Amino acid sequence: MLATRTLKELAEYLGGEVKGDENIAVNGLAPLESAGPDKITFLANPKYAAKVAETGAACVLMSPGAERHGRNAIEVANPYLAFAKLLTLFYTRPHPPLGVLPEANIGTMVALGEDISVYPGACIGNNVSIGDRTVVHSGAVIYEGAAIGDDCVIHANAVVRERCRLGNRCIIQPGAVIGSDGFGYAPDGRAYYRIPQIGIVVLEDDVEIGANCCIDRAALEVTLIRRGTKLDNLVQIAHNCQIGEDCMIVSQVGISGSTKIGDHVTLAGQVGVAGHLSIGDNVLVGAQSGVPGSLPANAAYSGSPTMPHKEWLRAMAVVPRLPELKKSISSLEKRIAELEAKLIET
Repeated sequence: MLATRTLKELAEYLGGEVKGDENIAVNGLAPLESAGPDKITFLANPKYAAKVAETGAACVLMSPGAERHGRNAIEVANPYLAFAKLLTLFYTRPHPPLGVLPEANIGTMVALGEDISVYPGACIGNNVSIGDRTVVHSGAVIYEGAAIGDDCVIHANAVVRERCRLGNRCIIQPGAVIGSDGFGYAPDGRAYYRIPQIGIVVLEDDVEIGANCCIDRAALEVTLIRRGTKLDNLVQIAHNCQIGEDCMIVSQVGISGSTKIGDHVTLAGQVGVAGHLSIGDNVLVGAQSGVPGSLPANAAYSGSPTMPHKEWLRAMAVVPRLPELKKSISSLEKRIAELEAKLIET
């Protein structure tokens, strides 16, 4: 049963202001189109503003000054963030500590924190340390010598390889691999000699890793993902990379080895980044872009190879006209050839 909150209570929690009846009570959230009279909804994108007049919700989260159409509202500076906070308030519950459940496989010299949960089928190697309130789900494997911080969640079938370190409040989604071997081979005639990858991966606090991501261990030192960075599903981070704080790495991005990425960088879906380069702070790279060289900070880029985003937009505006332009150029070339022939005759 969801808890009920008044609009006044929610406004105080969010730091917002009620417009309308502050004593109305709600018990959860729903989209504008389907919300009923016991739910609160949100308007984050102005293009959906007309739907506020039609919603059946008891209240709408919206920006100050937005048209309420007579509805109850809580005005907040960032409605989308407020929506996320209310989802947490209404629907997120602390995981009850279950301890080490039967059929979990625990090695020797393992340091387990307080109030942990280790599910059946999880496998924890020797000399591992796991912090307080951390949850390890069924099928997860934590190799020898790894260290996991407090309040982490290691989901089913995720793998944390030997000696890798996770900070506090890290979330590893199902199937992700932290510390897989880097792709390192030395040419040996027509064959390749495998280079042992003896480094580790370090995830700082509040890092989240999506399902089926692969983060390679360093050849010698550390592959590092700094505080607050989030990886979507199916991301590949190669050995020796360093990713800054609060970055957003979207699905199917691939980052080659020894690349350094600054703070608050966003790489959109399917971006490919070459190795041994640097991307500055606050950079945005558009979807399906190819990054062959370093990118300066505080700018947006798109295309393959990447170029400043505005230049890419101008270039893309020409693409649909290329057949027409080719025909015009061919016609001009023919006319020039005819004029040159006449000049020669005279």
